[in-house]
Amino acid sequence: MSGKPRLTYLNGRGRMEPVRWLLAAAGVEFEEVFLQTKEQYDKLIKDGVLLFQQVPLVEIDGMKMVQTRAILSYIAGKYNLYGKDLKERALIDMYVEGISDLMQMILMLPFSPPDAKEKNLDSLKEKATNRYFPVFEKVLKQHGQDFLVGNKFSWADVQLIEAILAVEEKIPAVLSGFPQLQAFKTKMSNMPTIKKFLQPGSPRKPPPDDHYVETVLKVFKR
Repeated sequence: MSGKPRLTYLNGRGRMEPVRWLLAAAGVEFEEVFLQTKEQYDKLIKDGVLLFQQVPLVEIDGMKMVQTRAILSYIAGKYNLYGKDLKERALIDMYVEGISDLMQMILMLPFSPPDAKEKNLDSLKEKATNRYFPVFEKVLKQHGQDFLVGNKFSWADVQLIEAILAVEEKIPAVLSGFPQLQAFKTKMSNMPTIKKFLQPGSPRKPPPDDHYVETVLKVFKR
């Protein structure tokens, strides 16, 4: 095996996409293994590879890591994207947790029953514009710096640009009332490692389609 981290998940965004984003932002190349059948997933469980019988699975530095939050914080720490002290880490953790709550809504949208999709989309718009994005607009405006924490690029910035782009896919004008976030989006999108990740042909996954939803239900069915 090469020295590259190895990511095992489905060929779609899901809970692995923030891991792909963070590695890409850190300039780290990685390999991917895509689960396509329930048998592949069951074999990982049988072999004892998945600590809690769940993916994402990331093999890095001789470890087989599960639990998205643990994976992300390890990568952030390893590549110096986790602040300079405990206080900065606490801020990054708070911001990341908030963004994760917003992303959870997006994650579940493709699995909504047809009659609930419009309601769930309205809820996403309401929460993004009234609860989550105002926080980051205010933070950026108050300290007048380019990044969320310590004026240094961190895990929180990576999560935020991922969330902004994911919400915009569903609600194109969502940033219309947030000039600081518009500027942040432009700046982040032009950072060399992120710009590369946003190009066609990168490991970034497209929005989930019906095929992805079918594969998820097939692989994880009990």
